[in-house]
Amino acid sequence: MSTLQERVQGLRAEIERHNYAYYVLDQPSVPDAEYDRLLRELEGLENEHPELRSPDSPTQRVGAEPLDGFDEVRHRTPMLSLANAFSKDEVEAFHQRVLKGLETDHVDYVAEPKLDGVAISLRFEDGRLVQAATRGDGTTGEDVTSNVRTIRAIPLKLRRSGWPQSLEVRGEIYMPLKGFHAWNARARKQGVKELVNPRNAAAGSLRQLDSRITAQRPLAFYCYGAEAGDPLAESHYERLMQLRDWGFPVNPEVRRVRNASGCLDYYRAMEKKRENLGYDIDGVVFKVEMREQQQTLGFVSRAPRWALAQKFPAQEEITRLRAIDVRVGRTGALTPVARLEPVFVGGVTVTNATLHNIDEIRRKDVRIGDWVIVRRAGDVIPEVVRVIAERREGELEEFRMPSHCPDCGSMVEREEGEAVFRCTGGLVCPAQRVRSIKHFASRKAMDIEGLGDKLVDQLADTGLIHTVADLYTLDKDQVAGLERMGEKSAENLLRELERSKSPELGRFLYALGIREVGEVTAESLARHFGALDKVIEASVEALEDVMDVGPVVAGHVHAFFREDHNLEVLRALEDAGVRWQHVEPDTGAQPLAGQTWVLTGTLSMPRARAKSLLESLGARVTGSVSAKTDVLLAGEAAGSKLRKAESLGVRIMDEDGFSDLMESHGAV
Repeated sequence: MSTLQERVQGLRAEIERHNYAYYVLDQPSVPDAEYDRLLRELEGLENEHPELRSPDSPTQRVGAEPLDGFDEVRHRTPMLSLANAFSKDEVEAFHQRVLKGLETDHVDYVAEPKLDGVAISLRFEDGRLVQAATRGDGTTGEDVTSNVRTIRAIPLKLRRSGWPQSLEVRGEIYMPLKGFHAWNARARKQGVKELVNPRNAAAGSLRQLDSRITAQRPLAFYCYGAEAGDPLAESHYERLMQLRDWGFPVNPEVRRVRNASGCLDYYRAMEKKRENLGYDIDGVVFKVEMREQQQTLGFVSRAPRWALAQKFPAQEEITRLRAIDVRVGRTGALTPVARLEPVFVGGVTVTNATLHNIDEIRRKDVRIGDWVIVRRAGDVIPEVVRVIAERREGELEEFRMPSHCPDCGSMVEREEGEAVFRCTGGLVCPAQRVRSIKHFASRKAMDIEGLGDKLVDQLADTGLIHTVADLYTLDKDQVAGLERMGEKSAENLLRELERSKSPELGRFLYALGIREVGEVTAESLARHFGALDKVIEASVEALEDVMDVGPVVAGHVHAFFREDHNLEVLRALEDAGVRWQHVEPDTGAQPLAGQTWVLTGTLSMPRARAKSLLESLGARVTGSVSAKTDVLLAGEAAGSKLRKAESLGVRIMDEDGFSDLMESHGAV
């Protein structure tokens, strides 16, 4: 190695050591001027000798040409939301659920501040940063790698050794208050627009198409978790310490605590510290410490059962309610929205606030023209907290929810005991159409390859499709004329659409997007009735006879097929040549009824297929092993679930045994 190469490598190593000391240890090791001198020397050497540059050099954090837009990134594991608590009782109730789920009398948690920033996922391969993505909808985010590379608190190359070959680190990018105030002071002096608040500033900085702009913003980062192909520490706290050793900043306020009392003590301590932290937090987060316990507790909806965010008291202001509009969501839920006289709350100007549902409107006695208190708590959508009754002027009319969808005119239904009104025109409602088409085309539904989210958005935006039936009326010229599409792509899509015209009945029922009808329920309906017309004609009572279908789901299915708009779409699909396959109705007993199965390891068939086969025979498939588990299906490289099953004496079956079992029952 030449003397020049040694000097370049030495400079890089020294700069990264200083970065680690500054951002991770919070112990600056050299004055800023010395740091700048080292960086300038390295830049000079690399400019004179471009062959010595490398992508992970500290000089390569910024400088690429502006992007045209952000690519989508599908997260390997979803970036889940957290359940929220606002009171001591809610924290204690969460703790009791954890104790019950783990069948223990105590549990250790890791507590940490809940930063008011932007969630980010960082992927490292062979110790080098290769991708950074925003949370997005939890499943799909935006690729902001070029912008994240400009943040010096985030390593481009991992330190030391022992890190997995593939590592995904989750954390929060935020703007420290010192940097935020300094930026706004300069903005005022220069007469340019100021940043509204640190969180919006961080989010806006990450969405700059020119990374050189992002590089000017004072952004920072703390990590709060990681996933990897190779094992990491079983303790969440020790996992954070591993990440710290590899070069990631970990919040110094992270603590181990025990039981609800420890969580509440931590909350009170952080509430007192909040104003002196140097960055915004809107609460604290508690996570069950041990990984195995997290897996046992599992998830509910889009949130883990093993974690909770306890929010600080919200910020509130008074304003006037001008009107109440009804917004139809992507799931068909009708939500009343308050239109307000603009008011500055929690760092932003608020003009709209949620009223949740009609029951809340009645409970709070909210009427158009009232003076109301509006609350905005961190990221939470602003809400109307209460009416200032003494300021009401005269008799104001009570608000009533519409009987028909304001977007499509379909009937609105409200289940007994539910607060939410819903539009029943799932296949035709403009508010739901894009979501319904994307679901219809998805892999587990009609599996129309090439019909991705962006293409569906284009087709809907250009007016080429309004319902799922319109997909089958598209021609090559229409598709080829869209952005980033050509004749070949159009031909491929039309071929896929033609192939999809003969779906299995269960898949087709699932593709219709009937509320609360998932893959398993759709398959049960198909096996029970055998033909679509029989499902359409079925009474609520007949639907309730189907396995996995209770009174609520039966009501949703019945209401869906009573809506003329939906039946019109089905007729249009038939006219376009779509012919769902009939199946022989299932009349026999289910041989695995009452059994609980768990799948682990690498299977030769897709795990979803194995799960579907088991459920078709009546088994219940769960995600964690317990004393109630009947059988563990273990594939290659089975890990902790296999060990736990062995310790509990649970029956263990390999793939050969599983194949024999399925064959014996005619399931494959």
